[in-house]
Amino acid sequence: MHPRPAGSVEPEPQDAAGPGGAPSPRVDPDAYVEAVLAVAGMIPARRVLTYGDIAELLGCGGPRQVGRALSRSTRDVPWWRVLRAGGHPPRGFALPARRHYDDEGTALSLPSGPAGPEEYRVDLGVARWWPSEADQARMAGLGEALQAGRERQPLRCR
Repeated sequence: MHPRPAGSVEPEPQDAAGPGGAPSPRVDPDAYVEAVLAVAGMIPARRVLTYGDIAELLGCGGPRQVGRALSRSTRDVPWWRVLRAGGHPPRGFALPARRHYDDEGTALSLPSGPAGPEEYRVDLGVARWWPSEADQARMAGLGEALQAGRERQPLRCR
């Protein structure tokens, strides 16, 4: 995903197939949404994660599933702290996200020369958050709970 600070815990590698090469298990989509929202709610002000970062931290789903979970939620979470790869805000939300970034002091990369207010990205090298060991354990627990409570639903865990 990205370089981790000294002392951080490396997540266990996840295989796409289950034991014996069987297809990966499926999880309850509502539980997945709740897990994604829990992770998004943990991201501190001025820090961000990408959709793929969250999927990796949960060990389940992928960037599209994380984006879908966030887009389908009506719960108030700091959605602007979850980005597309490359530091771009969610599609169609560049202006409202920019207000949050400016208010929080999130590091941005601005184009040189004239640019519109939607032409920016978050500087992932500065603003990307890596959770503490305690936060990583909490996220791993969310991922394990997803896999332990899995049913025959449309989302596959690694």
